[in-house]
Amino acid sequence: MACCPFHDDKHPSMKVDRRFHCFGCQADGDVIDFAARLFGLNKKEAALKLAEDFSVSFDAKGHDPPRRRPVRRKISEELRYRQAEQKCFRVLCDYLHLLERWEKEYAPYTPEEAWNPLFVEALQKKPYTEYLLDILLSGSMEERACVVAEYGKEVRKIEQRISEFTASHPAGRYERSRSLSAGAER
Repeated sequence: MACCPFHDDKHPSMKVDRRFHCFGCQADGDVIDFAARLFGLNKKEAALKLAEDFSVSFDAKGHDPPRRRPVRRKISEELRYRQAEQKCFRVLCDYLHLLERWEKEYAPYTPEEAWNPLFVEALQKKPYTEYLLDILLSGSMEERACVVAEYGKEVRKIEQRISEFTASHPAGRYERSRSLSAGAER
């Protein structure tokens, strides 16, 4: 079972095996029907697109020769929005996990110890990130669209922040302290 991409589906209503069938919107068919509907193509274009995407050769005896130009993908506004919403959700989840890690790893050991900026960022940003994720998970369509529209630039900045941090800090404080203590034991 999966969430149907053809309607606003909050709970999985699409069964997928050799065919697909959505019990919510009654969409039904095989892989070619699915690709045709998802990308706004006719069945022949969908079959050619699938063959090209998965490097499947086919024999065109008695049929039109395959076109040399790639099949143009028509992405509907709804699909474009869904992709933006999924990206927003993924980036915010990754950021929340990172904030939770920072909150534990960079917490001061004593009250006199200076607070690490990553610990401070975790304390400041975690509640708001949880709030945005709650809206994306259980908000109305209008609320979710508002989050995606208003925080698009901010999500891109967060995504860049995560990649920069992971590139420059492959191990957290505990990992570094373990490696230092292991070196001291030798």
